[in-house]
Amino acid sequence: MQIRMKYGKNGLNLNLPDDTGIAHIQKRTMPFMMDPVAGVYHALSHPVASKKLIQEARGCHNACILICDITRPVPNGVILPVLIRELLKAGLSPSSITVIVATGLHRANEGEELRELVGDDWVLNTVKIVNHFARNNDEHVDLGVTKDGMTIKIDRRFVRADLRIVTGLVEPHFMAGYSGGRKVVVPGIAHKDTITEFHTAKFLEHPKAMNCVLDGNPLHKEQVEIIRMLGRTLAINTIIDDKRRLSFVNFGEIEVSHLEAVSYLREYAEIRVPDKYKTVITCAGGYPLDKTYYQTIKGFVGAMDILAQGGNLVIFSECSEGIGSHEFVEAQKRLLSLGMDRFLESLLAKSHAGIDEWQTEMLLKPMNIGTLHLFSKGLSDADHILTGVNVVKSPNEAVLKCIEEAEDNRVAVISEGPYVIPIFSPYAGSPQDNSI
Repeated sequence: MQIRMKYGKNGLNLNLPDDTGIAHIQKRTMPFMMDPVAGVYHALSHPVASKKLIQEARGCHNACILICDITRPVPNGVILPVLIRELLKAGLSPSSITVIVATGLHRANEGEELRELVGDDWVLNTVKIVNHFARNNDEHVDLGVTKDGMTIKIDRRFVRADLRIVTGLVEPHFMAGYSGGRKVVVPGIAHKDTITEFHTAKFLEHPKAMNCVLDGNPLHKEQVEIIRMLGRTLAINTIIDDKRRLSFVNFGEIEVSHLEAVSYLREYAEIRVPDKYKTVITCAGGYPLDKTYYQTIKGFVGAMDILAQGGNLVIFSECSEGIGSHEFVEAQKRLLSLGMDRFLESLLAKSHAGIDEWQTEMLLKPMNIGTLHLFSKGLSDADHILTGVNVVKSPNEAVLKCIEEAEDNRVAVISEGPYVIPIFSPYAGSPQDNSI
């Protein structure tokens, strides 16, 4: 049997023997919009818990729009032209509209990459588009502290805008439950101090800081509190299918509209699976999510709930840009030097996490369940060592070896990676009923 895995821009074929017991974990077929531009216009005029966009914009002197960075395949080329034309129609001038790339602590997106991200040359040439820089102290406003004592500093341009609009993709997130909405603000345009406090072990080691969980998730709780401190903020939430076509879009008050989008996606992204498997095959979601090993860790974490203790988890990720930031490299070196237990112990008392070490911390979770394997053509030999996992040369041979080692021909395959989250539910129906 052949299954097409998300890998880079072109995908990768996984070939398995016909006698393999395959549970292909994938979304039910999602509806998609034949006319996505019309879908966005409809959303802006049929809001959730707010006025129509054109009514919200009237009387405002300026507007600030947040977009996700290059690691998220948000359909900006569809959303932004419609959104900005509506703002102009409401009386705002092009010079009064600023689009901020919510980079968090990721690198800036510039040049051709920015053009790809925005997706529309008219938008690029009409309004101001800038990157967020979390390390620039004077570009942030101190909003005070949350009930748990976290200091909140947010990009000044967004805080002081008359009209604040967040755009983004709603998808499972391995820490915050679901991405989009409030997450585009924190960590998206937060100061370094806020981001590093937000990613401490205090939050990440909480049992509900995980994929698809909002209730009781401490990161989600903090994010919602921060949004309320910020004041009235609107959002455009999008959901795409496995072919990156727009399936859902809404607009409205950020908290309520985001929850509506999450409710829609749950029916597709959360797959109840009645068994655990000694061999699980997944990917990092393809381009652009699999550009680095840093992002690849989301695929490992997304698959771990159906991995049997002591089993093998194999991931396919192109890693076209290598391993990730130099801070992440340093965290991986510390993991290799200290070992898993001592590395985690070194994080527990920190008031602020080291930049990007939280991804290494999340990697420990699937490592504590089974053996991790990586197929990637984008990493150097030195980078392979730093991954901390087994590196395989041939995806098909690696899977066959895992099956042989397990003495069990049952294999779970997650062809879309972390965009689909299998959830172990012993009383669910068969995998075929739930996943195909």
